[in-house]
Amino acid sequence: MPGFVLLMRPRDDGDPAMRVGFTVTKKIGNAVVRNRMKRRLRALARELLPAEGQPGADHVLIGREGGIERDFAALRTELSKALRKVQRAQEPKR
Repeated sequence: MPGFVLLMRPRDDGDPAMRVGFTVTKKIGNAVVRNRMKRRLRALARELLPAEGQPGADHVLIGREGGIERDFAALRTELSKALRKVQRAQEPKR
């Protein structure tokens, strides 16, 4: 199970800017743990979204239990895979 969930929705407003949001519920842990998880998600987004994100879309990363203990390289791989999957889903059907 990945350390986060990625939601992506095209805005269709003509603006090519990518927006990103982060959320971690109280079920994950106390404020210190939640903030640490959000920092990890921000670092991932800063690293991967400019190259692999969908222009003109909103991306939301939702932290899941176990994401704080997961290796950062594994999280990076999971986000890259999730972004590719989302882009394939957005391609027009033939």
